[in-house]
Amino acid sequence: MKITRKRSFLKTLSWRAIASLDTFILTWIVTGNPTAGITVSALEIVTKMGLYYFHERAWLRSNIGTKKK
Repeated sequence: MKITRKRSFLKTLSWRAIASLDTFILTWIVTGNPTAGITVSALEIVTKMGLYYFHERAWLRSNIGTKKK
């Protein structure tokens, strides 16, 4: 099975939705301010999507933890 860039990108989007909701809720709980939750979540969406995508692609090039058939 070939892992495509499209798959990596779609995994990035789905994970960001889950992780950003978590960040929003935790920030709101800690600060008591839903606006702070939205602000922090919006900022981390941009940075962490890029970081995750390149992290995923780097791991696909790595043989760490794999076995030859």
